Amino acid sequence: MKDKDTQIKSLFDALYIHYGFDFRDYYYESAHRRVAQYARVNNYPSIEKLTAEVIRERSIADRLIRELSINVTEMFRDPDFFLELRQQILPLLSQHEHLKIWHPGCSTGEEVYSLAILLKENKMYENSLLYGTDFNKAVLEKAKSGIFPMQKMRNNIKNYQESGGIRPFSDYYHSNYGAVIMDPSLKNNLVFSRLDLVCDDYLTDIHLISCRNVLIYFNKALQEKIFLQFYQSLSVGGILCLGTHETIKFTAASELFEQISDRHRIFRKKS
Repeated sequence: MKDKDTQIKSLFDALYIHYGFDFRDYYYESAHRRVAQYARVNNYPSIEKLTAEVIRERSIADRLIRELSINVTEMFRDPDFFLELRQQILPLLSQHEHLKIWHPGCSTGEEVYSLAILLKENKMYENSLLYGTDFNKAVLEKAKSGIFPMQKMRNNIKNYQESGGIRPFSDYYHSNYGAVIMDPSLKNNLVFSRLDLVCDDYLTDIHLISCRNVLIYFNKALQEKIFLQFYQSLSVGGILCLGTHETIKFTAASELFEQISDRHRIFRKKS
């Protein structure tokens, strides 16, 4: 039997060669756990057998790709981070007449809507354009709908309050048949579209990039590449927000950014 890294490499090579999805620079240890679990749940005797079926049938590849997409998110995830945005970062960005904000790896969009609410409460939404991107078309459709499970709302409300929310959270949604539908006004300046961080062209002239808890699934070489591309995407003085286990320190991009919040991994592009 092939070793774990060889199994994952063969699978990722197949996904790239046959379908153009490039997972080859993902962190193999984490990827192996996810793929092995997927194989067990779907009754594949081995990752090698799964690879053969992926090559044979596109629908199997599509299901696996959806599994490899990281879709862990919630409204105002990590409330202290959003409080920092509210109190420290948005005042820095308020000098711009128009704001362009990008959320790569946005999944189902809860954090994009959260940022839209934050901008509304700081009277900055009307002059902002927010882009949410992901390589997974299925989660993007959910993001575009703005419809989320009612059972998540208790935690969402708690997060919003802890992030410094100034209004009843119910002002931003209405409920219908066990689901929560975000207020249509939040969608006016939101654009959700497919973009693969690994191989697609990046957005430009961005004032704020929030890419939190996405890069931890990539290997060091791919992280380095993405940091440099984020630098190119940002305008001078632009803000980059990462997850708590991600950092630019000790990378080739470390001299290109200054850290303005160590606790929340927030960096500003140098001129």
